[in-house]
Amino acid sequence: MSADGHGQAGQTAIRLIQGYLWHPQELELDFADFLPTSLPGNIHLLWDRLPRAPFTFFDDGTPSNTQAVYQFTVIVRTYEGEAGEDDLAGLLPGLAEQLQELLERTPAGVGWSLSDDLRPVIM
Repeated sequence: MSADGHGQAGQTAIRLIQGYLWHPQELELDFADFLPTSLPGNIHLLWDRLPRAPFTFFDDGTPSNTQAVYQFTVIVRTYEGEAGEDDLAGLLPGLAEQLQELLERTPAGVGWSLSDDLRPVIM
């Protein structure tokens, strides 16, 4: 994709959801065992482990250095003019419900913090 977020033939990646996943360091976990990499509608789930969390403590006071922390991003790939911001915002409630169900199936100790985003991905 070019710097404006557009790929070949006018394809655009739009970030729908951005956030973090985490689990205790001692919990050996592969999120691929619990989360698909894609969902219907050309929606893609991406996660990658961070070398360290961008914060020192979690809201409950847990030190972030005791956790494996991952950047989590959900994008949709669309073609120019195919879906407007209102259309994409309309995807969020159903997508949030799907993600909630998937994340609730992860082992005890896994946490997440997600929020909607709706910005083009610059690649």
